[in-house]
Amino acid sequence: QEYTNTETQNPGTVSRPDRGSTEAFPRSYCHKAQESLLSSASGYRNYRGILNWCVVMLVLSNARLFLENLLRYGILVDPIQVISLFLNDPYSWPAACLLIASNVFVLVALYTERQLSKGSFSECFGLVVHVINLATMLTFPAAVVLLVPSMTPVGGAVALGTYTILFLKLYSYKDVNLWCRELSTIKVKKLVRSLSCPLPQLSQGDEHKVCYPGNLTIRGTPTQLLLVSADMYYFVSAPTLCYELNFPRSPSVRMSFLLRRLFEMLFFTQLLVGLIQQVRSHYDMDLSRMTERLLRLAVPNHLLWLMFFYWFFHSSMNFTAELLCFGDRQFYRDWWNSESVTYFWQNWNIPVHKWCLRHFYKPLLRRGFGKMASQSAVFLLSAFFHEYLVSVPLRMFRLWAFTGMMAQLPLAWFVGRFLRGNYGNAAVWMSIIIGQPVAVLMYVHDYYVINYRQETD
Repeated sequence: QEYTNTETQNPGTVSRPDRGSTEAFPRSYCHKAQESLLSSASGYRNYRGILNWCVVMLVLSNARLFLENLLRYGILVDPIQVISLFLNDPYSWPAACLLIASNVFVLVALYTERQLSKGSFSECFGLVVHVINLATMLTFPAAVVLLVPSMTPVGGAVALGTYTILFLKLYSYKDVNLWCRELSTIKVKKLVRSLSCPLPQLSQGDEHKVCYPGNLTIRGTPTQLLLVSADMYYFVSAPTLCYELNFPRSPSVRMSFLLRRLFEMLFFTQLLVGLIQQVRSHYDMDLSRMTERLLRLAVPNHLLWLMFFYWFFHSSMNFTAELLCFGDRQFYRDWWNSESVTYFWQNWNIPVHKWCLRHFYKPLLRRGFGKMASQSAVFLLSAFFHEYLVSVPLRMFRLWAFTGMMAQLPLAWFVGRFLRGNYGNAAVWMSIIIGQPVAVLMYVHDYYVINYRQETD
């Protein structure tokens, strides 16, 4: 276009700039010093097309397995069977009863904190009540899942998952109120953790902020008790594990955003259930071919894991946050760019990471533990809960999840020491694609083998 415009303006002539001009014959220059786009020195970061290509290739590579499964076993998707995953006996709802009973533990924690704020309970006695309450939250549902025959694995997993979330929330609730009491009695003058507890002196425009013990309301009128319950259950329902007296709030509910997230939740729920049912028959395999089948199903299982991540961390949590006008929507960060195992675990599940950092890792450091010991303790706690949420609902103990989580420590050391950049990112992806799905498949395989042998015997 530049060439045409020049020739049109000066037909039949050629402009001749001065000899000293650096722009002499600009049409003859078409090169400049620059890096290739795929070089790291180029600074280019827009790889959306390559990401879309990877998604298309992932879908196409799994299409063969899906078609092979469809031709060999037929259509296995049965919507009615989904209901049986939760209910063996339509008149016995043990998982739903457990979820309703969880309100008792919430109210016990609220009552304990109200008594502590009034001085009716000593700190020592309040701590004992909290410890008993939290310990019962882990043992009681596990005992029900193991002892009640009508409890299904899916129903047990949902119940235990809910109780685990409540356990972490109530632990944070206990800690934050304790820190606020320490501030209010001036026992600790400088406490970094007090950022979650606004000081009693409020500036103009902050009159709507809640100060301790306003979140507990010492007076016991019905209206105040309702406000206390609302504050407590807002925290219980909010997509966070860390309690604050004043959460960031969004101005209003965006209906279009809410409906999009709701549609995604329903769509991915049906898709996940259908795919899980369709590939279920691959678990009925001979032990001699276990390794081959596990590696064969690692990629489609990884695809299910990615769908679950999007369904839970993006669709479901954003839906809940929008419904409650919860302002903090950072439920995950760019874990897909992880160049180390540590970076992945710090960024793929932000609510859990914030809880571990605030209520477990930093308190260990303040008590004199080293960074390596504190990190190992965090992985140990995570390994316990992973095993708890898998082994108890399946009523079998194989320690695959526990071993897999603890294996992340040497893997993190190896990747951090010997691999950098794209090599480290590839190692993280390999651990995600092969490690986590294979552990799940081994549990499901063992479950089917145990139940099949029991039925044949």
